[in-house]
Amino acid sequence: MKRIFVLIFWGIASCVANGQPRDVVSLNGVWDITQGCMEKVPQEFERSIIVPGLVDMAQPAFAGVGFESDLRQAFWYRRFFTLSGPAADATMLKIHKAKYGTRVYLNGQLVGDHLPNFTPVSFDVTRLLKTSGEKNELIVRVGADRNAVPDSIPDGWDFEKYKYIPGIYDNVELICTFFPRIDNVQIVPDLVEESIKVAVRLQNGSKAHELNLKYIVREKESGQNVSEGAFPAAELTAGEFHVITGEISMPGCRRWSPEEPFLYNLELSTTGDRLCTRFAMRSFTFAPESGRAVLNGKPYFMRGTNVCILRFFEDKERGYRPWDKVWVRRLHEKFKSMNWNSIRYCIGFPPELWYDIADEVGFIIQDEFPIWYLGKENWPPALKSTEIAREYREWMEERWNHPCVLIWDGQNESVTEETGKAIRAVRNMDMSNRPWDNGWALPQSETDCVESHPYLYYRGWQNEGTFRLWELKDTSGKPRLFTGQEECKNPIILNEYAWLWLNRDGTPTSLTANIYEKLLSPGASTQQLRYFYARRLAALTEFWRMHRRCAAVMHFCGLGYSRPGGGERPEAGATSDHFIELESLNFENNFLMYVRDAFEPVASMIDKWDVEYKPGEKVTVPVFVLNDLYEPWSGKVRLAVEGTAGLFVELEQDVSVAGLGRERLQFQVKIPEEMGEYQLVARLVLSEAKVVSSRRDFEVR
Repeated sequence: MKRIFVLIFWGIASCVANGQPRDVVSLNGVWDITQGCMEKVPQEFERSIIVPGLVDMAQPAFAGVGFESDLRQAFWYRRFFTLSGPAADATMLKIHKAKYGTRVYLNGQLVGDHLPNFTPVSFDVTRLLKTSGEKNELIVRVGADRNAVPDSIPDGWDFEKYKYIPGIYDNVELICTFFPRIDNVQIVPDLVEESIKVAVRLQNGSKAHELNLKYIVREKESGQNVSEGAFPAAELTAGEFHVITGEISMPGCRRWSPEEPFLYNLELSTTGDRLCTRFAMRSFTFAPESGRAVLNGKPYFMRGTNVCILRFFEDKERGYRPWDKVWVRRLHEKFKSMNWNSIRYCIGFPPELWYDIADEVGFIIQDEFPIWYLGKENWPPALKSTEIAREYREWMEERWNHPCVLIWDGQNESVTEETGKAIRAVRNMDMSNRPWDNGWALPQSETDCVESHPYLYYRGWQNEGTFRLWELKDTSGKPRLFTGQEECKNPIILNEYAWLWLNRDGTPTSLTANIYEKLLSPGASTQQLRYFYARRLAALTEFWRMHRRCAAVMHFCGLGYSRPGGGERPEAGATSDHFIELESLNFENNFLMYVRDAFEPVASMIDKWDVEYKPGEKVTVPVFVLNDLYEPWSGKVRLAVEGTAGLFVELEQDVSVAGLGRERLQFQVKIPEEMGEYQLVARLVLSEAKVVSSRRDFEVR
């Protein structure tokens, strides 16, 4: 599909006049771009590019983007803009995200550098700006690849990535204000007291001020006023930052959850500035005694997926989609249709608009900082906790008012002491005391979570024998943890577990080709591969959910790259998602049919894993019925034996399951006399139009 962009090249005009206390001037749009060395500002900019975006979107295209190249050390962006009206007291240039390493010039003068690749930077450009209609020239340099930043800076290394595509990949804006200027706001909901605590960091200018900080709280959708008033007056001395805290009553407030994502706006104003930020009334923690997540004071079972945005960035079909609000909303709504309420933004942060949409659609986000090094032997010696903590601070201040961001995830699958030190250094900044995940390193609090990735099919890739589903009858429902974490009592988030990936075209990935060769006959069709994958993924999902040993079961992955190729060729991807068409986001049919049922809030699991029976054998078939809802559920469970010739056995039992409960039924089944292939099928009748199934294949021989 072609997209038509209406963009102003350099004639954007804005002002802070007529008493307006804050003006945010977007510098998104079409910029000039060229390539060159790191230190010398180019004289000619011969190409154009959309910001936000990535360098591979330049027109005409550059060669070899994403790889080290003798063609360049850096890419240089240029944008012209004008400001009309009188100058503001303070104008901040904010670049929300850019990689790899950012240097900024304004009107020929060096503004500053920001080496971090995944967190925002704000530069004070007040003295360098030209106002009253004069043209300003803004130049931004980014490194051409991840090696442009030193080893002391997290660079997003990923064992399964191939390209490291640079670019200004989030919004760029000028924030024009008068003093006292609102620099940052942290909102802390209190559900018991029906109030919010607000911590406001203010910057004052060269003169002392009496601060009169006013507030208005409104419902986001209706605009209806909820609370209005002012904090006690305070004296602000000249030239300093000050933090003011206060409490705002929220009588009769509505709580945010994935099922009801109700949002509020808080508007704060001084005599010189006004800032509006969204928030929600919600609380979140983990309970070590139960192993559960606790949302708004109640146990809550997380069912979800993962988004690997930095891998998707290198997908050949990516285009402009990560910055298309309509497409991103459609993606999250598709995830909702799979019965998911949680997402890990995995090994990297998407553009900020994704968080806005997750707030609105309703998802719990496990927000994972892009650090992944596996064992200690891979950890860069120069990467220390002090730098990690500095970037954690920038990350937290940017995102802590998003209702969706409920778990800070400091790293993925890494064994190190550095991230733990960094977490300890910054966690007190978060007045909501959200839990942290620390990858394969030790958790830093008893209310933190630990992540588990029980890839049972992994050993087939390692040529250590191929896992078969019948082995689940002897498998613990508590997934294994990494060495050193086994004694921890922390709740477990299981956010990876299948290892059977197929590319979008149905071919195996580089990590699964040899597994499918062992599990299926040579020359298996695309349909056979997709059916096998979906059925095994559904069965594993049921297994981990039904045993209730995990606070979260999150499939990997909902969005990543698809890089067909096979074998060990560089273009062959390691993992993939389940879409067969990206624009409309159509899921592969087998995935939709079987895996969606496995994630239903009320679901069943046949706890019988044998794959072979004797003719006429009498067997006991246990069936679990799970209820993730707060309300009790009652209905019927129908257990059938089906074969190519049709229905052979159908039994039925009534069942009542308490809210957040689980029941185990037993069916006495006589196996058919005729040899052949059959299925056990357990069906829950949720409504006249909706039946949820669990299936097990077996043979009579």
